[in-house]
Amino acid sequence: MSTRVDIEEIQSTKTEKFLAGVLAVFLLIAGVWMYQKIDDYVADAVEINATVSPADQAAISRFQRAQNHFYIAQQDVRGAERALEFRREEYRTALDAGRKAPELERAYNRSQIRLASARRALGAAEVEVKGARPASEAAERRAFAERERGQDRRELYSFLVRLALVVVSIVAAFLLLLVLHRRRSRYVTLSLGVVAAATVLAFVVAGDYLTDYVNPLDLGVLFLGLFGASVTVLAFAALQWYMRRRIPTRRVRRGLCPFCGYPAREGNEHCEDCGRDVVAPCTRCNEPRRVGARHCAACGAT
Repeated sequence: MSTRVDIEEIQSTKTEKFLAGVLAVFLLIAGVWMYQKIDDYVADAVEINATVSPADQAAISRFQRAQNHFYIAQQDVRGAERALEFRREEYRTALDAGRKAPELERAYNRSQIRLASARRALGAAEVEVKGARPASEAAERRAFAERERGQDRRELYSFLVRLALVVVSIVAAFLLLLVLHRRRSRYVTLSLGVVAAATVLAFVVAGDYLTDYVNPLDLGVLFLGLFGASVTVLAFAALQWYMRRRIPTRRVRRGLCPFCGYPAREGNEHCEDCGRDVVAPCTRCNEPRRVGARHCAACGAT
């Protein structure tokens, strides 16, 4: 059975509206899943190139070696301090007991020399670290900036793909609505569910990026909002244009004036309300023809 009917003259049932809502929910589930998967697809397709130049790598390696030398020197100083403390206590105990302890004295002196040498090495290591730090920090900043640029590029690509998904969804939804409306199909109600799903998906994208990004992607969110509003206005205007073409035919079918909708009595050539012609000669056969009728009753001309 054909579903081609005059949809302005009928009402959608509650069941049809419910099914349109169910369709919108399932389409939105699929859209959100695609929205989330875009990050994975873009991450696989766009690699973050964070290569470090040989000079920067050398600066970073030099600083790391200097830090290792500094840590080793610190350990040596701590070990020398513990050894000196032990030798001092051992030598002092012998002196307090009234014993001569030349070996302990020599060991104590060697511990002092070792501590002094360890402290000089620690000072040299500290100077080495201070000298290597600026070049290493500059190299790390450049490497970090390169990684950030790569991450920003990946996020921008993800945003553009998501924006394209929403734009295509909105355009397809409104085109489907207009096509079904033009065909006077009962499936217009389902197309409204598709439009609702695309609109909610647009809100998802806008809400996500408005809370996460400030520049320059906020312009993309602004574009998305303006684009969706523009498409909605254009669709409304197209619907009005279509209805203006359909209204005269529907009025003639009901026996009304095609211009103002006032009842047109049989035999009257002019509307009793607006005064305009409701009957005019056919352009092909010159027989009387109702203004607004699709075909002439005498010759069948359009």
